[in-house]
Amino acid sequence: MRLVPLVEAKNLSKVFSSDSALIGGTTRTTRAVDDVSLTIEAGETLGLVGESGSGKSTLGRLILRLIEPTSGTVTFAGKDVTAMGARELRALRRDMQIIFQDPFGSLDPRMKVLDIVIEPLIIHNERGDLKQRAAELMRAVGMDASALARYPHEFSGGQRQRIGIARALALKPKFIVCDEPVSALDVSVGGQIVNLLRHLQKDFGLTYLFISHSMPIVRYLATRIAVMSAGKIVETGNAVEITARPAHEYTRKLLEATPEIA
Repeated sequence: MRLVPLVEAKNLSKVFSSDSALIGGTTRTTRAVDDVSLTIEAGETLGLVGESGSGKSTLGRLILRLIEPTSGTVTFAGKDVTAMGARELRALRRDMQIIFQDPFGSLDPRMKVLDIVIEPLIIHNERGDLKQRAAELMRAVGMDASALARYPHEFSGGQRQRIGIARALALKPKFIVCDEPVSALDVSVGGQIVNLLRHLQKDFGLTYLFISHSMPIVRYLATRIAVMSAGKIVETGNAVEITARPAHEYTRKLLEATPEIA
């Protein structure tokens, strides 16, 4: 009997269209994701790596159905995400979350940290001591509960990203898309966030799609790697094997272009 992966994308595509401003202009189309199929097993980290503009972030949002696919399907624990209505999709949000790239733009500057962290709990009608839940989440990401009374602008980029991670964990999800979560941070702070994600995966039983342009970071964190170029997956395999013996020329170029992690 075939085991059902936690996440499976089949022949997933996304085409964006834009009208030319010129008189008599034609509609231009961009195929951001082009017939992509992949699986993510429960408990693993699939690293999705490629250059800027390769379609990585679009693919992550398609999997979460934050944007609608042009064609193809996504299943989560055997359920067709692309066929779900609004009510079913809302319920699924408990299990599928995202950590955004920009820790400065992803947090509402008008909200205190407490309100940011408990917002998902309120939306999903969670009961109990929400402030206590928030304090536990802050400790889980390596911050003191006193931070809950402050505003995002009072924190560094790394601290803001920890707050964003706490928010993503609030509903106890099974699967998180990490969309370049360290690319806006300096190397040392980014390394701390990557190590935090590793610890949280063990503590919370998480499954990750980790999106990055950095092959060394993906190699360090991921179980398997999928290499993406021009909207297509050009190579997929075990993280050690792909980085030691890349089969595709594009993968070799990525490895040559990025320095080793010290």
